[in-house]
Amino acid sequence: MTSISDINHRAERSRKRRRVGRGIGSGRGKTSQRGHKGQGSRSGSSVSPIFEGGQMPLVRRIPKRGFNNKSFADKVVAVNVGDLGLSFVEGDTVDPAKLTEKKIIKKTFDKIKILGSGEVSVKLNVIAHAFSKSAKEKIEHAGGAITVLPEKKPVVKNKMGFRKKSIIQAKSAKR
Repeated sequence: MTSISDINHRAERSRKRRRVGRGIGSGRGKTSQRGHKGQGSRSGSSVSPIFEGGQMPLVRRIPKRGFNNKSFADKVVAVNVGDLGLSFVEGDTVDPAKLTEKKIIKKTFDKIKILGSGEVSVKLNVIAHAFSKSAKEKIEHAGGAITVLPEKKPVVKNKMGFRKKSIIQAKSAKR
């Protein structure tokens, strides 16, 4: 008897392709498992997964709700204190540019947060956007210094657009 631990994923990869339309004896002959007539029997047919035969699909019947902030939220990259201790020597200044240069950070980011996992024994001057409580304690205990980078100013949308300037000029001209 086979158990779940006996499953081999390589066996799944080498499974033979299903050969359809090879005669009545194959069990997949004649219509090649496409049925008789209709859109699905034609070559190149593919129907949208939400298509419900012409009736208003469920996706469109239910109202849209909520908001996802993922595309607007700041991308924060976490760096552990232990990684800094291994990658930098005594007295180094650790800033975002050096972290990307040493490939500790490999992806794009808006902010860097230093976390307290690991140990740091060298004195470092760390510059980042945010620090966890434990990271702050470990860096200062090793004799290092911390500098918090300022936040980016939020983008304020000018709702009146280009008209605002002309309205202000018109008002001042009347006086």
